[in-house]
Amino acid sequence: MDFSWSKTQQKLKKSVIQFAQETLQADLLTLDQQQQFNREDWQKCSTFGVQGWPIPTAYGGQGLDTLSTVHALEGLGYGCRDNGLIFAINAHIWACQMPLLAFGTEAQKAHYLPLLSQGTWLGGHAASEPEAGSDVYSLSTTAEKQGEQYVLNGHKHYVTNGPIADLFIVFATLDKTLGQQGLSAFLVEKDTPGLSIGQPVSKMGLRTAQMGELTFTHCAIPLQQRLGKEGAGVTIFSHSMAWERSFILSSAIGTMERLIADSLRYARQRQQFGQAIGKFQMVANRLVDMKMRLETAKAHLHKVAWLKQQGKLALLEAAITKLYISEAWVDTCMDAIQIHGGQGYLTQNGLERELRDAMGSKLYSGTSEIQRVLIAQGMGL
Repeated sequence: MDFSWSKTQQKLKKSVIQFAQETLQADLLTLDQQQQFNREDWQKCSTFGVQGWPIPTAYGGQGLDTLSTVHALEGLGYGCRDNGLIFAINAHIWACQMPLLAFGTEAQKAHYLPLLSQGTWLGGHAASEPEAGSDVYSLSTTAEKQGEQYVLNGHKHYVTNGPIADLFIVFATLDKTLGQQGLSAFLVEKDTPGLSIGQPVSKMGLRTAQMGELTFTHCAIPLQQRLGKEGAGVTIFSHSMAWERSFILSSAIGTMERLIADSLRYARQRQQFGQAIGKFQMVANRLVDMKMRLETAKAHLHKVAWLKQQGKLALLEAAITKLYISEAWVDTCMDAIQIHGGQGYLTQNGLERELRDAMGSKLYSGTSEIQRVLIAQGMGL
């Protein structure tokens, strides 16, 4: 495996960082306090091509390979401080576009992917329910086939982009007695009669990303809106989770890299007892730990990206990557706050927001505990 970056890939990341630093400079303090999604910056990203990076040009995307997409997302995380916006973009790409690309009919892909890859539409992934979180296969939302349509009934929550999305991939069961084999996936547009979209829920972090509930009440959709075959829900969900768990934290690598750069700068400038605080071993040790986490996280991310680029499912590697980066991100935020001392504790500094945003990564796309279960299973336990 050769993880050295080509000149083209290096130039791409550099251009992404420059774009983000110069263009995505919204008032995050206000957006976070008011829990607002930055639609303007979403559009700026779409104009730059972000949402279409891994999508073939035939469907309106940029046609980047997986490693190049991951490298570009690292640059986005370094240059853009709006973790909620980045989270919305990653959920849109990995949990909506990628399963549609893999399992959609030609008609479905030709219609929806240009809208999604060019950022005209936002995508959402509706699987979790009040009684089906980590155990998603026990979901209770039903889809009953009636003539030339399916009728959906049920409730979804924790839907990222839910309040603002235009298209949802919805998982429902056609026959509860079949268990996992009864699950199917459906493409549901936001204006479909019978679909009720709830208001955004308030969250600890990622407050600039929108998350909400969906309710389906005799929601009828045409047969051609089914994604994949009947009973293929498990396959589609596993496929989308492999992509999401592998890469939804790609941008966190860039964020961690930026936190290290900010902390190094502060440690060199801040004077105490006649010398820069970076000269004190305890401060230096924190910075060394941050650097070691970053390099290990990169290794996991780039390995799983290489495997996916080779067409591998990489379920074990995806779980390892998700688990390691999420916990490394939180620990890096904690170290950055400690290095900055009282300054790091102030809201205006932004580090407390970084920590609140990072905490969510240990929960979404499968909790850290679930990742450990998956890794244990992959080890034959």
